[in-house]
Amino acid sequence: MVHRGRHGRLSVAVFAALGVVLVINGCTPAHPGRAAAESPTVSHRPSAGLKKIKHVVVIMQENRSFDSYFGTFPGADGIPMKGGAPTVCAPDPASNQCIKPFHDSADVNGGGPHGKQDATADINGGKMDGFVKAAQSYFSPAYCTQVPTNPSCHGPAVDVMGFRTGADIPNYWKYARDFVLQDRMFQPDASWSLPAHLFQMSGWSALCPTHEPEDCTNDDVGPLTPANQKPIFAWTDMTYLLHKNHVPWAYYIVTGNEPDCRNPGAVTCTPIQQDSRTPGPWNPLPNFDTVKQDGELGNIKSVERFYAAAATGTLPAVSWVTPSAYLSEHGPARISDGQAYVTSLINAVMQGPDWTSTAIFLAWDDWGGFYDHVKPPVVDINGYGLRVPALVISPYAKRGYIDHQTLSFDAYNKFIEDVFLGGQRLDPRTDGRPDRRPSVREGLAILGDLANDFDFSQAPAPPMHLPVHPVSALR
Repeated sequence: MVHRGRHGRLSVAVFAALGVVLVINGCTPAHPGRAAAESPTVSHRPSAGLKKIKHVVVIMQENRSFDSYFGTFPGADGIPMKGGAPTVCAPDPASNQCIKPFHDSADVNGGGPHGKQDATADINGGKMDGFVKAAQSYFSPAYCTQVPTNPSCHGPAVDVMGFRTGADIPNYWKYARDFVLQDRMFQPDASWSLPAHLFQMSGWSALCPTHEPEDCTNDDVGPLTPANQKPIFAWTDMTYLLHKNHVPWAYYIVTGNEPDCRNPGAVTCTPIQQDSRTPGPWNPLPNFDTVKQDGELGNIKSVERFYAAAATGTLPAVSWVTPSAYLSEHGPARISDGQAYVTSLINAVMQGPDWTSTAIFLAWDDWGGFYDHVKPPVVDINGYGLRVPALVISPYAKRGYIDHQTLSFDAYNKFIEDVFLGGQRLDPRTDGRPDRRPSVREGLAILGDLANDFDFSQAPAPPMHLPVHPVSALR
């Protein structure tokens, strides 16, 4: 048995491509940040400039909050501070103190619990102050006896209140300075990785007792359980619309161990191997009826195929890329390994023939138990969940721009639909496959438009090659 997120092995090809806790009393409760009420759906006309985008790449990493990576980024809605010191904190029931966010240069984190009930506990009715309590409860003496190597089992407090600076994650901050940083990207649901990836691919997470989409019911916790390792995903996903409209796509996955336990409530689990042929929370498409019926299981590929396509100028119109545990940044995976891997993906695109017509979207699938001060908006029964880091990298991305629009992963689907499908939505009223999803996420009025992150009148930015192993303060 191993603890959550145990490292997997990194393939030879990917290796080649890669080439003090401060506790202070007397601080104010965490500020809830901006919020929004439910919004109706609205019509939308795609921007004409989007025709310059021929390739969309969505890179999804694991388990970091916005404040944990960009909480001190200039101009962003980061950690509330006065005189350079945080003015927010989260109570620690173990010490009866309130822990402020602190600079943490550790390369390895334990993070905190990050299931549905943990999201509710961290948000704490909008106070955004339940992070330490939830983590302290999770990393109990019993847990630490089983997993003594977890960083959260050492020191006076858990590391969920820690944040990085540009000296720690220089490549991520370089992308943010030179392209677009989004400071209101919320995970689409207030739960864990599986529903987040289902929303990423389909705008919904559901439990299906049969292969009829209309029989599926809302489920933002499962629907993959220890007793149900082969769930039916009968509702419509994005690949169905792409296939129907003859738009090429591929889902690339790194071979290795899955980034986390399949049971969101588990403390430990046996590592599960993943590759392009194994369905799971980080590779959900093999379980979708639409993918099988369309004969497109072969579009799920090893990440080595992504590097090759980037190099030869044969990227499909839409690519999704997901990591193994080792490269995921999901604690206890090393941040530096994840940053190196992501940099290698972006370098591959920038150095290839498709760079001038590509939009790269980089995000982290959920908050991982790490502190964030912004209360998530409520858009339907499922979410939104907590804020995560997100970046837009493209020759047409606005330079040095911070996007304050309210976004979720649904915005990626909306952008793909606008670029390649003329604005068609994953809408059961129009796609010919009725289901009972509570809302058409891409059509909600609260959801921002990723087209606003681009300036198609500017001269395309040249490729920018970053070292996969930059000088860093991580230790």
